[in-house]
Amino acid sequence: MIGLIKTLLTGEKENSEEIIETVSHEKRVQIATCALFLEVANSDDNFAHEEKEYIYNSMKEIFGLEDEYINELISLSKEQIRHSVSLYEFTDIINKNFSKDEKYEVIKNLWRLIYADNKVDQYEDLFIKRISSNFHLEHKDLIAAKLEAKKELE
Repeated sequence: MIGLIKTLLTGEKENSEEIIETVSHEKRVQIATCALFLEVANSDDNFAHEEKEYIYNSMKEIFGLEDEYINELISLSKEQIRHSVSLYEFTDIINKNFSKDEKYEVIKNLWRLIYADNKVDQYEDLFIKRISSNFHLEHKDLIAAKLEAKKELE
């Protein structure tokens, strides 16, 4: 399975449509979610230890993944980010597979990630706004998720 995911992410095969069909819906969602987490964590050019820890724990909690798989998923997601053209590649997968409530939860988890290092950088803020827009969520949903995540820290 890891080999298939790596091929899918790195685009090593020309017939990626066939590969996409062999990777389960669940795995594609995991990759897209992890990639978005990494994109947001890196958006301020400071991938803090707290952010890495949050991503690791979130992937474990949300998807029930084992440590070895999480490490591989993070590594593969980083590789995909290096080769990606835009956020659309990741948000499109989530849009096709998540309900509005599930997308809201992803945004709330991204806010939790942003708050993990106790500071909100302007680039992180801009990035999550773009993701929320790509998810076709209303601005009020973005703000509600932000306030919920912030309240959890108090």
